[in-house]
Amino acid sequence: MFYSLSDLKPGDRAIVRALPQDQLLATRLREMGLLSGTEVSYVRKAPLGDPLEIKVRGYSLSLRLKDAAAIQVEKIS
Repeated sequence: MFYSLSDLKPGDRAIVRALPQDQLLATRLREMGLLSGTEVSYVRKAPLGDPLEIKVRGYSLSLRLKDAAAIQVEKIS
């Protein structure tokens, strides 16, 4: 079952399954190392809820909630 990246809770891990339809955004995310098949860990949300922090390829990445909502992921245990 696929979820959006913004639906995850702190501590959840997931595999990226689909990037956004917006090609400019998808290109920017790929340049930051967020590719289909990449494992990500949800770290936390900012105090006001936006942005959120994920761990990808050994580094922390902050994403706007709107951008994270466009990324489809599959939860892993």
